[in-house]
Amino acid sequence: MNIGFDLDKIFINFPPLVPEKVIDLLYKEKTSHELRYRIPSRMEQILRTFSHHPLLRLPITENIDFIKDASLSNKNKYFLISSRFGFLKKRTDDLVRRHHFDKIFEAMYFNYDNKQPHQFKEEIIKKINLDVFVDDDLQLLEYLIGKNSKTKFYWLNNKIRKPLKKNLFAIRQISEIFASNN
Repeated sequence: MNIGFDLDKIFINFPPLVPEKVIDLLYKEKTSHELRYRIPSRMEQILRTFSHHPLLRLPITENIDFIKDASLSNKNKYFLISSRFGFLKKRTDDLVRRHHFDKIFEAMYFNYDNKQPHQFKEEIIKKINLDVFVDDDLQLLEYLIGKNSKTKFYWLNNKIRKPLKKNLFAIRQISEIFASNN
């Protein structure tokens, strides 16, 4: 089975003390009818590069350990698919080395060409024929379910665990994807 994961909020946490609503305001454009993410201005890029410093973006050790163990003990292929923009390439490359993600994942895909994140992930999911994809962005997942009917999507969140739509499920731990895919 081919299983893909987002990076931020799955394996690397947001900066402490910054509410998710603030993150959404900084990342997403306000439109009434379509999902769009903002390409940050040069000043925002400097601020976001600073906010991606390892001291402010702590690993979610439980999830990293789980996927590391899973990658050693079963026949699934794991992929990392992050929509981080190109201005974060150095920070992201350092993070990949620090956590040895290249030893865990079959392949890693990053949005260094600054495409719209939902379109970038749609393209990669189709390219590598994912069976399962896990992300923390519910709006992005709702976009993707309409484009990929054969893929099961999982919204990792801290609040609910239940089916949301035909191929979209809310989970609180990444281990739950294995329980529902056996």
